[in-house]
Amino acid sequence: MRVAIGADHAGFLLKEHLKQTLQRLGHTVEDFGTDSEASVDYPPICMAVGRAVVDGRADRGIVLGGSGQGEQIAANKVPGVRAALCNDLFTARLSREHNDANVLSMGGRIVAFGLADEILELWLNTAFAGGRHQRRIDQITAAESAGQAR
Repeated sequence: MRVAIGADHAGFLLKEHLKQTLQRLGHTVEDFGTDSEASVDYPPICMAVGRAVVDGRADRGIVLGGSGQGEQIAANKVPGVRAALCNDLFTARLSREHNDANVLSMGGRIVAFGLADEILELWLNTAFAGGRHQRRIDQITAAESAGQAR
């Protein structure tokens, strides 16, 4: 799987760790930054990750920050992105099964490396359930296309 990843300064260490995890699992990783723990604005990074997913340059995306909240919000500004904040296993599984999330957001100040690895693997390996959930995804997509999601 091709995975786009990006983080702000607070998510930098978790990003570096997850890049190694992804590579160990056999995935290809494209890093959209940042390159250190020096303060940086996260919106451009997270939107670049989202665009890579929507444009088909990546199969999935990961955005990381202190809490993951702002990063999820920024990524979701890209039409076609369904970014989910998952700081636990339950939300990681449901974000894929019910919402077909294509971008994962986590908080580097909230989730320890071991749990982050578990969340990541579960999220990558969980299939979208479709069925009644597809109808809801279609409604979100239609609203985005019509400009009604503004």
